[in-house]
Amino acid sequence: MAKRDFYEILGVAKGASEEEIKKSYRKLAMKYHPDRNPDNKEAEEKFKEVKEAYEMLTNPEKREAYDRYGHAGVDPNMGGGGFGGGAGGFGDAFGDIFGDIFGGGRGGRGGGGPQVYRGADLRYNLEITLEQAANGFDTTIRVPSWDKCDTCHGSGAKPGTQPVTCTTCAGHGQVRMQQGFFSIQQTCPKCHGSGKMIPEPCPSCSGAGRIKRNKTLEVKIPAGIDNGMRIRSTGNGEPGTNGGPSGDLYVEIHIKPHAVFQREGDDLHCEMPISFSKAALGGEIEVPTLTGKVSFTVPEGTQTGKTFRLKGKGIKGVRSGYAGDLFCHMIVETPVKLTDKQKDLLREFDRLTNEGGAKHSPQSKGWMDKVKDFFE
Repeated sequence: MAKRDFYEILGVAKGASEEEIKKSYRKLAMKYHPDRNPDNKEAEEKFKEVKEAYEMLTNPEKREAYDRYGHAGVDPNMGGGGFGGGAGGFGDAFGDIFGDIFGGGRGGRGGGGPQVYRGADLRYNLEITLEQAANGFDTTIRVPSWDKCDTCHGSGAKPGTQPVTCTTCAGHGQVRMQQGFFSIQQTCPKCHGSGKMIPEPCPSCSGAGRIKRNKTLEVKIPAGIDNGMRIRSTGNGEPGTNGGPSGDLYVEIHIKPHAVFQREGDDLHCEMPISFSKAALGGEIEVPTLTGKVSFTVPEGTQTGKTFRLKGKGIKGVRSGYAGDLFCHMIVETPVKLTDKQKDLLREFDRLTNEGGAKHSPQSKGWMDKVKDFFE
């Protein structure tokens, strides 16, 4: 049976470029691969046919002979070898695919060149006060980071010398490992993906091409920012490798505990101690807020735990259209270190209160009734 035309097998024109041939081969090889078609003899034969055509047409010498003389111009023994054999074999066609999966970390680039990596992101913890968080402010921070070496300008080589091509990967930054049917690309262990070796390292950076130094950055903290929120400073992370982009810097906000207020979202809470007499008689009290003192009147008979809401006296959050509220929790303070006269007056007050009956102590009366019902 006569062999089919190699171009016809791959479905490409005779003048197709190597990239077009590779693209067509990928598609057909995936379709007919034995792993995808177990016990399918027809698919296996087509896979061998596609592979042979690809190996012939990606070898410049064999392609030239084939174009001139047809099948008679190429040695058939060179065609149907094992997986990955010959120029432009199975591993070459899929090398960049597996390079993306296995060949590098974040930002890595597969293919035939050195690995390019995006720089690492950095985090900076910034501690601020509640007042600063509520109002916003501008500040400067000093961030330890890697920067390009001024002596070698990032090459890593001693001034007057140059890096040389890595002998292990021939400058590709990657090496290929054969594993069964598949050829897997990995970062070169010798040059770590750079494709270069440095015979004489730079004395300032020891061949790294970068040095660690502190840099000062201006940061704008928006009004209403909350604990745990992050501000991104684009491109101020660590520099990339082999020309890759720099990472980002994330400024994470940590708000110091406040002596008076506790924050919950855009609302504020505070405990407000008031005297026994003020709670009993009622009257005007002053309450602190983040913008100054305000006054309001507590009603007579105010109990410990009573909460009053001051609308709009909280914090206007970063994404809020209006400010939250301030919740004041009353704590009735028991007087201490009394004089004899004060004690006598309180005993007289207690006597008169008891004579007045349960109307003066409704909570005590209700509690005693519950206790009585429990024991009965």
